[in-house]
Amino acid sequence: MQKILIIEDEVAISKVLQAYFHKEGFEVKAVFHGDEAMPVFRDMHPDLAIVDVMLPGQDGWEILDSIREESAVPVIMLTALGDVDYRLKGLNGGADDYISKPFDSSEVVARAKAVLRRSGTILQEEEVNHYGSLTVNQKAHTVKLNGVDVPLTPRDLSLLLFLARHPNQTFDREQLIERVWGMDYEGSDRAVDLSIKRIRKSLQNWPESEGEIKTLRGLGYQFCVHE
Repeated sequence: MQKILIIEDEVAISKVLQAYFHKEGFEVKAVFHGDEAMPVFRDMHPDLAIVDVMLPGQDGWEILDSIREESAVPVIMLTALGDVDYRLKGLNGGADDYISKPFDSSEVVARAKAVLRRSGTILQEEEVNHYGSLTVNQKAHTVKLNGVDVPLTPRDLSLLLFLARHPNQTFDREQLIERVWGMDYEGSDRAVDLSIKRIRKSLQNWPESEGEIKTLRGLGYQFCVHE
């Protein structure tokens, strides 16, 4: 069962979201004060966190920073602040989606499911795959090379996890933006190229005889593995 952590100080909103997520088969835990968020997060190990920006104690931005310091778990920000600058702040800070209040709770659930699919938390295939010395654990959101964690930013990790779920398949920039960055992303698609460059640097010790992140000119990128 997928686990959702809702960090929202408005009890009425929290209870409605909890009811909708329970109905869809999720395990849900709610936190109403910012200072309680990280202890619960560490204890629960959620598959996704929904974080309100305006909270007593630590605010949503501080909680997002704390989560990103130790986890690539998907995060959706909730706020009454609908200004585009706030939305960009959330996305650039490592949030996976940003929803302005007022909202329809069914839409929040649908977008949460979309984020989980993009991040690899909702899986149909094997959770752990080995490509020679490279180990990709989709559920734990980890990539190890020779048993050592590969250093990756949350977004780069999400991109690598997505590509690794589809070995030897080619995706162009537009497809990767949609699947990893999300439909609401408003930046340049060159972000994909920069992310691929960083991933390749992190995987520079992965033998080419086992696999590589391949560029197919005019077509896109591929997580190419050799049997």
